[in-house]
Amino acid sequence: METGVARARKNDAKSAKLGREVQARLGQQLRSLYDDVVNQGVPDRFADLLSQLDNKDNKDRQ
Repeated sequence: METGVARARKNDAKSAKLGREVQARLGQQLRSLYDDVVNQGVPDRFADLLSQLDNKDNKDRQ
């Protein structure tokens, strides 16, 4: 069951549109931000945790 607020939000979402230039600019900025994150790599602590999980998974399979 949909409330009046939910219905109003859906109608607002349908009517909200961005121009091509704004979409292109947002896309460029998001790609730039994403590239920066990807280039940072995985922190050592996180990589260690993943390795531990892989080792545990391999032991459980044997």
